[in-house]
Amino acid sequence: MNFNFLKFFHSCVYSAGFVIPLLLSGTAYAGVPLDRIVAVVNEDVIMQSELRNKLRTIMSQLTEKNAQLPPRDILEKQVLEQLILNKLQLQFAASTGILVDDETLNRAIGNIATENKLNLSQFREILERDGYSYEAFREDIRNEIIISRLKQRQVDNRITVTDREIDNFLVTEEVQSGTETEYRLSHILITTPEESTQEEIEQARMVAEKVLEDLANGEDFAMLARTISDGQQAQDGGDLGWRKAGDIPSLFAEQVSTLKEGEVSELIQNPGGFHIIKLAAVRSSDKYMVTQTRARHILIRPNELVTDNDAKARLEQLKLRLEGGGSFEELARLNSEDPASAVNGGDLGWSNPGSTVPEFENEMSQLEPGEMSNPFKTPFGWHIVQVMERRQHDNTEDLKRARAREIIRARKIEEAQLNWLRSLRDEAYVEYRLDDI
Repeated sequence: MNFNFLKFFHSCVYSAGFVIPLLLSGTAYAGVPLDRIVAVVNEDVIMQSELRNKLRTIMSQLTEKNAQLPPRDILEKQVLEQLILNKLQLQFAASTGILVDDETLNRAIGNIATENKLNLSQFREILERDGYSYEAFREDIRNEIIISRLKQRQVDNRITVTDREIDNFLVTEEVQSGTETEYRLSHILITTPEESTQEEIEQARMVAEKVLEDLANGEDFAMLARTISDGQQAQDGGDLGWRKAGDIPSLFAEQVSTLKEGEVSELIQNPGGFHIIKLAAVRSSDKYMVTQTRARHILIRPNELVTDNDAKARLEQLKLRLEGGGSFEELARLNSEDPASAVNGGDLGWSNPGSTVPEFENEMSQLEPGEMSNPFKTPFGWHIVQVMERRQHDNTEDLKRARAREIIRARKIEEAQLNWLRSLRDEAYVEYRLDDI
């Protein structure tokens, strides 16, 4: 079977919803000796073999994307910084008792194999055929799950978004104009130390101004990002992806609003350093229309005294009464065990696709307005449902609020994670020995 492992591995998604990065610790190449120390990280070390293997993986990935490679020494330092951050996070996780058991790990790897239509034996065979150690691969995945759990506990789970924040977000012109427009941005960052001197700030400014000069002279933005940028997306050419106006960090929003497609911003300074933004592309999006259904139902719940058969039989009797001219509204009030809808005669109001459990939605979707189902079962119990009406609904406003919540949360998480990682890095003891090799 002709199989490109790098492309395959890059597309793997862990079942909890996060992307598995390429060979997190860089130890997945089989048969490479751990020979020289390239960095000391607190009481742990990073070996030359780890750096070499991680570097080889990233270079192969960039080559596969037909991306121009930055000089090896620059890429090597960027990769080493990644490994240092990973090591610090794993140390912190260990000190706080975050573990991933073998059952969870096996399930994650099984999901990766299944997503790629492989069984575990085929998956392992492909790994080993392409020169990767299966055991090292398992540990890479274990580490990635640990880091994800660590970030969720230390940062993500502490982030809240209030309705007031959403309301304030939605009234801004930025979001109103962004409803129909998306922007693809690229980013170059020249960092300054947290407590930098004026001389260090000026040195960083000179580097950033030289980048602007090179861009004005026709240099490729992506290549400069890979070579010079200190941003997290440097190896992807600084690509921040498609973002609506509300997704754009407030630091960049004003500059982006003045740029035309293909243009590059002036220097943007904040305590983290000097930023350069390119508006790579612009596209429009349409309103979101959905088919909503208004339905009503009667629910009977099985319990210690009422069996499944009893609940079904009771609903069959109620359906006979309804077909004989009985009032659905009245029978729902008297019999339904769904308190929220029973007081309204079983009326569930307008529902969007996907807002009910699959069993209920499947039955409801097969009915024309006015039609009533036979008794059917869901995890909540036994139901009869009647579709009252359907309509095409502009769901843009609801989506805007949901999207605003996601944007605010993502923005808070991104900023909080960066601050947390920076704090973790500043408090660590790191000794570089790369130049000794």
